[in-house]
Amino acid sequence: MISVTRGRFRPSGHSIDGAEGEPRALRLLIGTDTYPPDVNGTAGSAYRLAHALAARGYEVHIVCQSEHGPPRVEKMGGVTAHRLRSVRTRARKTKRVTVPLLLMGTVTRLLRRIAPDVVHVHSHFLVGRTLINAARQLCMPVVATTHVTPPIHPPHRTPSPAGLGFVAGNAVDDLVGALAWRDLARVLGRADHVAVPTRSAAELLADKGLTRPVEAVPCGVDLSRFRPREEPKTWARTKLGLPDRETALFVGPLDAEKRLDDLLRALQYVCQQADAQAVLVGVGPARPQLARLAKTLGVGRRTYFLGHVAEDDLHLAYASADVFAMPNVSGLESVATLEAMASGLPVVAAEANALTHLVQQGRTGYLYRTGEVPAFARLLTRVLTDSELAATMGGIGRAVAVTHDHLRSLARLEEIYTGLTQTYGRRIQRLA
Repeated sequence: MISVTRGRFRPSGHSIDGAEGEPRALRLLIGTDTYPPDVNGTAGSAYRLAHALAARGYEVHIVCQSEHGPPRVEKMGGVTAHRLRSVRTRARKTKRVTVPLLLMGTVTRLLRRIAPDVVHVHSHFLVGRTLINAARQLCMPVVATTHVTPPIHPPHRTPSPAGLGFVAGNAVDDLVGALAWRDLARVLGRADHVAVPTRSAAELLADKGLTRPVEAVPCGVDLSRFRPREEPKTWARTKLGLPDRETALFVGPLDAEKRLDDLLRALQYVCQQADAQAVLVGVGPARPQLARLAKTLGVGRRTYFLGHVAEDDLHLAYASADVFAMPNVSGLESVATLEAMASGLPVVAAEANALTHLVQQGRTGYLYRTGEVPAFARLLTRVLTDSELAATMGGIGRAVAVTHDHLRSLARLEEIYTGLTQTYGRRIQRLA
């Protein structure tokens, strides 16, 4: 744990109480546009980082959207969450976004009152960019992380055959995508330190115009929470209210871009060879369409929507499964895939930059070309009907996950925070 000395580091606007020279734990503020109960990579990563830091003795504050609408402050597990006023979006009625009106003033007052030693934003959207702007004005050090990027080939508004996805775009979409990349680079470029989950993501951002150095700092996985269980899978299935069948699991937002219709179509074929079911953990606007599609395909009674599962109970979902299925990844990483591997599950996933460094073809699972449902079904069936193969792949996957221990990433972030507080402390002393 890092400690700083009160009175030595005091950016403008800070009000640090206590005796001069009294050491205290570092005070961190994490900003994000999405946070649990949202189920997605950004929300999960911000939550895990906040609670891991709090467990190590840091004073941790979260600034995020309210899950109900009105602003409020809540304390849980040593983390103080400052939830900002939010509204539902028209496009996704299950998603809430922070109200932009007067946000800069609200965030500036929060920063002055909390007086963080470091601000770490986890998105470049409304909350993230507002925090960066306010922190710059108050001379506070900023670390920026992004878990998502604009599409390299922006989606066109032509629906896919399933009515849930979109096909590749046109010149207008390409222009919009280029502007979105420029905006991302501009926002991240204002931070003191930029950290992204993978080396390929760092290279991609550099290619897209981010001139500031970018460091790959994996989010990592809590190996003590996500691990192979000694209890039989029946135990976890009973706790979750699931039938005792071979189970293909998905964890993440139920959005069109995830191509979960491919999983249901594949399940239709898998059930011809195995007594199988699909379990989907998460919420999102595509759930009603997916439920209707499952019924139409004749797999409605073999498809289970668990909705939001609390972080502390998420290990049960992995413990109930035989294989982890990921039809599409739109972000820079797939924390859920890493959690599944840490839990000893083989993975069948669509090829994506976020997965190729995790899923080793034929060793930790299988990759298939996005959208090829017959191949998806064939690989799921192969794993679900060969327990020895599944166990071997799961064991190798666990070994790969061990190299992504979140404690290593946490230690690197601590070094970054320490360096920034020392650098800013020297700057303030020179200005004093």
